[in-house]
Amino acid sequence: MYDFIVAGAGIAGATVARSLAEKGKKVLVVEKRDHIGGNCYDEKDERGILIHKYGPHIFHTSDEKVYEFLSRFTEWYMFGHEVVAKVNDKLIPVPFNLNTLHMVYDKEKADRLEKKLIEKFGEGARVPILKLREQEDEDMAEIADYVYKNVFLYYTMKQWGQKPEDINPEVTGRVPVVISRDNRYFGDKYQGMPLNGYTPMFEKMLDHENIDVETGKDIKDVVKFENGDISFEGEKFEGGLIYTGPIDDLFNLKYDRLPYRTLDFDFEYMNAESFQGRSVVNYTVDEDFTRITEFKYLTGQKDVKGTTIVREYSKGYSGASGEIPYYAIINDENLAQYEKYVSESKKIKNLYLLGRLAEYKYYNIDAITAKALELADKIGQ
Repeated sequence: MYDFIVAGAGIAGATVARSLAEKGKKVLVVEKRDHIGGNCYDEKDERGILIHKYGPHIFHTSDEKVYEFLSRFTEWYMFGHEVVAKVNDKLIPVPFNLNTLHMVYDKEKADRLEKKLIEKFGEGARVPILKLREQEDEDMAEIADYVYKNVFLYYTMKQWGQKPEDINPEVTGRVPVVISRDNRYFGDKYQGMPLNGYTPMFEKMLDHENIDVETGKDIKDVVKFENGDISFEGEKFEGGLIYTGPIDDLFNLKYDRLPYRTLDFDFEYMNAESFQGRSVVNYTVDEDFTRITEFKYLTGQKDVKGTTIVREYSKGYSGASGEIPYYAIINDENLAQYEKYVSESKKIKNLYLLGRLAEYKYYNIDAITAKALELADKIGQ
């Protein structure tokens, strides 16, 4: 009946399913949650404000193919996402940039530091904070020390539950000092949100005659592994299984649970025009939460009464009921553990791993969309 079974209806699963369906393949999408969209799922709260149930997700890309693909299923509310960090009594742009520099130091000193940064790294460069800390120049070291302590150190400890030096450079590299006056958090050509929300976009992606979707089902109740083969509904399945969930869960924690960070969200509605006047404020020094998102600024909602915010708390993932693994804790030990699961997956014929949880790595929305399209091209011939 099916050429492919896709486990998960998030961005990875929905993209690969749609692409395969358009190649004439019959696809079954099985989603454990009671809704599609994965962590990008959004919905209106009881006050009619569109919120992201699993934390804010901002689309950004310079990949034309990805932008064109997703634009088939949505119009866009385009905006340059800007983030500020609350450092004591100041709100400063992050990533730390030349505007931030002039907010922190007096004009004479800021001008001198700006000149040095441009001469050393070039205008427009994005310099990882840990690289800046390696510089011998005293002025560079002073900038690095300020950013490290006020923007990076405590925030990183809250977000990851680790000291920065214990975190993989792939993660720390996402916290740069930007040698420009562009306050946008991302530098990509396209930035914004699906105009009517992510959920309608996913609904259109999965609306195809060759796609069937079943929600509220665990893939392990649908398929079984027997002697290296996949069985579906009690019979050997000759098609492919594309798995986007936690790889350790697929193999019943055979090599123990892979370490992740999870998030707790505290939503609050206020009968006020605004709470913070912007989409996101990071709390890099004080407070237990890492950031506050105000959704009306994130999605461009103007016809709503009041405002809804969410405070975001990071903690270790235990696998308890209701917890969701959001971020892989990438280090040598954890990657070695992951590779044991990869070895298990290779014993299963026509099993493909796709996405943050299955591949135990960080993906932005555009990167995993590109990866899903690439996989569909490879296996959908």
